[in-house]
Amino acid sequence: MAPPPASVSNSSVKVTLRAGDHAPRIESIGGGQDNAWSNTEDETLPSSVEIDGAPVSVTWLLKPDLGRVDAGKRKVEFVYESAEPHLRLSWIWEARADFGPVEHRIDVENLGAREVWLPMVDSLRLELRTSAPRDLRNFYVEKGAGTPSAQGTHDDAVVEGYRWTGRSSTYAHPAEGEAREIIPIEFVFDAEGSKAGWYAGIEFSGRTRIALERTGDSLNTVLGLNPEPGPFRTRIEPGGSFETPAVFLGAFSGGPDGAGNQLRPWVRAVLGNPITWKDPKYPLLVNNSWGNGMKVDEALALRMIADSKELGLEMFHMDAGWFRGVGDWYPNPTKFPHGLTPIAEAAHRQGLRFGMWVDWTQAGLDTEPGALNARDPKIRDWLVADVGPEWKPEEFKGQTIDLGDPAARDWAAKEVKRIVESDHLDMLEHDGYLVAQGCVRDDHPHAPPNRSTMRVTHDWGSDFVLADNSTDVSYHAVRAYYSIYEQTRREHPGLLFEVCNDGGRMVDFGSAAHADYFSITDTYDPLSNRRAFYDASHVLPAAMLEDYVEKWPTPRIENFLYMLRSGMMGWLTIMQDTNAWTLEQHDAARRAFALYKQQLRPLIRDARLYHISERPDGVHWDGMEYWDPARAKGVVFAFRGSVPGETEHRFVLTGLDAGKRYNLHFEDGSSPDRAVAGSELMGPGIEVHLPNPLSSELVFFEAAGRAP
Repeated sequence: MAPPPASVSNSSVKVTLRAGDHAPRIESIGGGQDNAWSNTEDETLPSSVEIDGAPVSVTWLLKPDLGRVDAGKRKVEFVYESAEPHLRLSWIWEARADFGPVEHRIDVENLGAREVWLPMVDSLRLELRTSAPRDLRNFYVEKGAGTPSAQGTHDDAVVEGYRWTGRSSTYAHPAEGEAREIIPIEFVFDAEGSKAGWYAGIEFSGRTRIALERTGDSLNTVLGLNPEPGPFRTRIEPGGSFETPAVFLGAFSGGPDGAGNQLRPWVRAVLGNPITWKDPKYPLLVNNSWGNGMKVDEALALRMIADSKELGLEMFHMDAGWFRGVGDWYPNPTKFPHGLTPIAEAAHRQGLRFGMWVDWTQAGLDTEPGALNARDPKIRDWLVADVGPEWKPEEFKGQTIDLGDPAARDWAAKEVKRIVESDHLDMLEHDGYLVAQGCVRDDHPHAPPNRSTMRVTHDWGSDFVLADNSTDVSYHAVRAYYSIYEQTRREHPGLLFEVCNDGGRMVDFGSAAHADYFSITDTYDPLSNRRAFYDASHVLPAAMLEDYVEKWPTPRIENFLYMLRSGMMGWLTIMQDTNAWTLEQHDAARRAFALYKQQLRPLIRDARLYHISERPDGVHWDGMEYWDPARAKGVVFAFRGSVPGETEHRFVLTGLDAGKRYNLHFEDGSSPDRAVAGSELMGPGIEVHLPNPLSSELVFFEAAGRAP
């Protein structure tokens, strides 16, 4: 007899589960009285596998004695087995926090003596019942990869016949006419009433997809690895296992901001590194050398460190240009005749941390000891594809190695350890195409490619392979990448990891679980920075979202502050020659950085965040609101666009108490400080006056008691 229904739950969501004799089922998702969703279909378990080149049918039977139902409703595990071939499938749900979503994964173990090829196993499938006239929305956001698009955030009407697929990978290079990649999460909610609904996301950095469609009263969604190009298959050796990318499923009200203000603290509490979040200086203020491009040398680094200290910045970040060559990750002896130790020591003497850029999976042509040489016979087999006789790497990119290959993974783990320890790093940034998109090799753990349909393109010194095995290549490479960072973090628990990956191409929840912050775009002007932040901050903690601030025309000090503040809503990295700033700009920056540390950083870390304007377009006004109920403090970042006549704008706030009064402080003195009723702030709103285009204001507000 099958066991009774079980549930996994916390204060935010309850997921009811049932173990059938041959397959489990999600029965319902609940997030309160007006937010209940019933699921109508059993889980689709693999009905066959491939052994010795032939399909073999699989019959799954429930094994109640092997499962687990936690009395506290924090973990449920249903176990199924197949006698021949001898396989075990574990269907696992867990609530790791008192709030937020619950997580789910499927493990398939090969208990037999022969190699098994497993077809696609989706991480999550839902077929939800919904009334036909219900006005549903699907909210999702793009990655800021390269340059943020003109849209960025999507709020689709989920009408009859709606079909959508969102894809994510570590490359984010859509072909012409294809949709941009998304941060892999969907918010589905009712547009009426409390705007309640559910959300589901994927905790994996490889090739994944989310699909959603509505037919009649049925709402179907699928999350997991991307089956295209296919057919997908993955190898399980005897005694080995396959684990689907973990997904999370939550319930919310209040529309996208309601979901985000539940999800972001959960990402911090469950996926984030607790040591990082315990550091009161997180997120840091950083000075990065890329404002001078590849020209960084010892003299420039020491000069930047000295100016960083004077400005109140907290880390010197040495970008590309310091190394002997691509794949040869040792200091260039001409630029750094004394090595990097004096640079790290100089930063540490000034109370700064020292971070460094490395693209550690890229091979080049250097032949120095320790270099990753693409023509070395041993290393050649690690590459995703052979390089031609005329091939040369670019300035800082070469040919990618497949981390899924055990030998390549072991080399990379040792190389990362050497770099971190010998160069005395406090932060390691990885860039470039760290995780292979595809691979032509037949002798790596991933599935071999179908060479008749394989496509190889070349860009930035690297070969990009797209074949029927690409998702499996990505799966193995990502798991190897995670294992390297997990090992490094165990050995260096205070080390920070930045995920750049060509600027915003690897912004996802798997990276959030293995690194500390993201470069969210590869375009660094004020508008691009605000757009990328507006998008990503719907789903990820603001403190994890890094904007690089590059040189930009600032004829007036108001424009200079506008430039800085466009990158100050999360993690701020200055990427220009601060020694070239005027005295007025230097003083303004010093004050802005002090304000960031004293008042903005606590809000960026802990406060709720509300998107109180349309997405930035650079023409009209835009703004963001932080509000921390625990401190009873908040701030509005207000930005004026380029339109000459728009000298004032009202921002309607949210999340406050209409019956309280709030003291307002305009940081730049654009309006007199005053006390205002919460009902006014959430009704007509705060009026901000700025006479000059491309300028900004910070409006701080603090609860001051009950309104009369």
